[in-house]
Amino acid sequence: MNKQEALDLVNSMTQNKNLVKHMVAVGACMKALAHHFNENEDLWEVAGIVHDGDYEMFAKADPKKHPSKIFEVLEERKVDPRIIQATRAHAWGWREDLPEPQTEMDWSIYCCDELTGLITAVCLVQPSKKLSDTTVEAVLKKWNKKDFAKGVDRKGIELCEAKLGIKLEDFISICLKAMQESSNELGL
Repeated sequence: MNKQEALDLVNSMTQNKNLVKHMVAVGACMKALAHHFNENEDLWEVAGIVHDGDYEMFAKADPKKHPSKIFEVLEERKVDPRIIQATRAHAWGWREDLPEPQTEMDWSIYCCDELTGLITAVCLVQPSKKLSDTTVEAVLKKWNKKDFAKGVDRKGIELCEAKLGIKLEDFISICLKAMQESSNELGL
């Protein structure tokens, strides 16, 4: 599966364009993290894009079923098993039946998924509402403000240090830069 096929898939499963933008943001971060680890950037980007493909399907009726349908779709399309595993890994702790992340790819998606939401929230409180004007310092300034972006699991993001060997500030920098480079796709 390539990037366009991944985008076509999530657009066919998702009406909410902001959710699609979130998946694109995670894809951009995953591509940058793959570059950091000297891994397959295209593979990691696709994993980031498809990870929430079935979120909307279950969001209201039965949130704990996400992710599930996306696994079937990816398996039917004979997608690389590492993409399916990363999609499972991103929901660790959310779904009790899914195993703890194992690989750098797994931990990368787990840690950057929530971070994209925090970066977006910080961007949207900037006067320009532009990623280009968002800085690592601005993200860190909001980090300990628990009333800001309350739904963001900061402890999950912080696992980047123990599980990936990347300092939090550097992890934020990698993901912020990736999102800035994708700002046109993200509309920010």
